[in-house]
Amino acid sequence: MGKAAISQGKLTTPEAAECPAEQALRSISGKWKPRILRAASEAPVRFNQLLRDLPESNKQALTNALRELESDGLLVRSVVRQKPLHVEYLLTDQARTIIGLLRAMEP
Repeated sequence: MGKAAISQGKLTTPEAAECPAEQALRSISGKWKPRILRAASEAPVRFNQLLRDLPESNKQALTNALRELESDGLLVRSVVRQKPLHVEYLLTDQARTIIGLLRAMEP
């Protein structure tokens, strides 16, 4: 039997820590991440547009969710050098796979 470790107050085994399904669920867990991914699946999204589309959210929560999605490899932050200069978030191929799974779970 493998050694157990305590991570963020949860008991995990080395086998569980490397489980791809667990990593995928962790990547999309949160209040805003699924909604951000859904919006980005239709077209590239901009920060202010997300703020308008998710009126219950706030700047800090969206910023954190976008950074986490980007660090998990689900979104790509792209600076568009047109006037006015702006940033768009685009889905990666990995995120498109997850979008298919999320849509399959919709009622």
